[in-house]
Amino acid sequence: MKYINANKVLPENLIVEIQKYVQGETLYIPKPETRRRKWGTSSGGRRMLDHRNEAIRNSFRNGSSIQQLAEEYYLSTETIKKIAYSHKQ
Repeated sequence: MKYINANKVLPENLIVEIQKYVQGETLYIPKPETRRRKWGTSSGGRRMLDHRNEAIRNSFRNGSSIQQLAEEYYLSTETIKKIAYSHKQ
């Protein structure tokens, strides 16, 4: 996260109003809910996990055991169960 000086981007009257609450501190202003991205959408991590989970579900449907999948994917048997029994297609 980069630092931006408020004097360069905000009108003076807004800075005066903000100074009633905070002075000389770093203030984080979050994005609106509509602009937020879900975890992993920028990096591709979410897509990678979705592909892995689909492969786990397919293998389970085709006869692989929970234990075999746990060993193959280095995940706990409980995690494999959650993935294998989920209703995502």
